[in-house]
Amino acid sequence: MNILFCGDKNILDGLIISTLSLAKHSSQPLNIFVMTMKQRGYKEIPQSAISALEKILQKRNPKHKIHLIDATQQFNSDPPRANMRSLFTPYSLLRLYADLVEELPEKILYLDTDVVALQDPNQLYQIDNSEYEIVGALDYYGQHWIRTNPFEKSYMNSGVLLLNLKQIRATGLFQKTRKRVKRTKMLLPDQTSLNIYAKRKLLVDRRFNEQKNATSTTVFRHFSTTFRFWPVFHTQKIKPWDIERVHKILKYHGIDDILDEYQSIKQDITK
Repeated sequence: MNILFCGDKNILDGLIISTLSLAKHSSQPLNIFVMTMKQRGYKEIPQSAISALEKILQKRNPKHKIHLIDATQQFNSDPPRANMRSLFTPYSLLRLYADLVEELPEKILYLDTDVVALQDPNQLYQIDNSEYEIVGALDYYGQHWIRTNPFEKSYMNSGVLLLNLKQIRATGLFQKTRKRVKRTKMLLPDQTSLNIYAKRKLLVDRRFNEQKNATSTTVFRHFSTTFRFWPVFHTQKIKPWDIERVHKILKYHGIDDILDEYQSIKQDITK
């Protein structure tokens, strides 16, 4: 099972938690790719951290692998100038350069590092995506507000995406999105652009990208930003590594075993 993460050194907490959850539930060996890059003001993910995490995963299954990919050259060849200073770091746009990385397999599951597996991820990975560029679930909030067709919900969340890089290269999907993020400043640059240009996309059930409350059927829980309306309207941003807030505010204990293991190994990986 091919998995893709992207980011700088600051994603290590999420990367550890997400990969531990994948290793716990996956029925298949994990072949994980982590794209990073060198950028002024940021620190790329060190190979030492990736090697340490791989050793831990291989204690469960010797066939688990993690590969670190330096995508500095690809990113700098066509940087997203209009969105280098968005709400997110430039590393959030790295996935849009995946078609330029020859080492990546054609079928690969992209995950944000605030996504945690609660069941076998192969349930999503085994979906036939041969005719589609991307496979994903509706955005919990955006599906109601953003529509190209007033009678159809189609706005996809980009935190969990099954990618077909062969189709993406053939249609030029990522190439088109890179041109847009280069010239047009947007609130959600990658997600907005993908929804504009993706023509061959398959929508799947929200259990594959649950952005609100996990249920007994949830495969991936995505700890994305939510809205709260009491006592005043505000956004709420709680990530899996914010363990105290996960317990006290979300009142969620469904991944406590993963979080316990994360705390026990975090220092060895991040030091």
